[in-house]
Amino acid sequence: MKKIIGKKEYDTKTASVIKRYTYGYFGDPAGYEETLYQTPDGFYFIYVCGGKNSPYPKEDILRIGKAKAHAWLENHF
Repeated sequence: MKKIIGKKEYDTKTASVIKRYTYGYFGDPAGYEETLYQTPDGFYFIYVCGGKNSPYPKEDILRIGKAKAHAWLENHF
């Protein structure tokens, strides 16, 4: 997936996966997945997708800063 946020492109094909977190089981309408990425330029974003009753019923890319990326990692290990 690719998304432009604030004139900057965030692309899951060109960024590196740092950590993936999955909540729920396959087919769970409340289940979701969050994947933390780092772009070649050193920026961070989270790719999200989930079931219809999850916090992420549609796939999306959420831009986050370095401090929030580190906090996300601490909460998902």
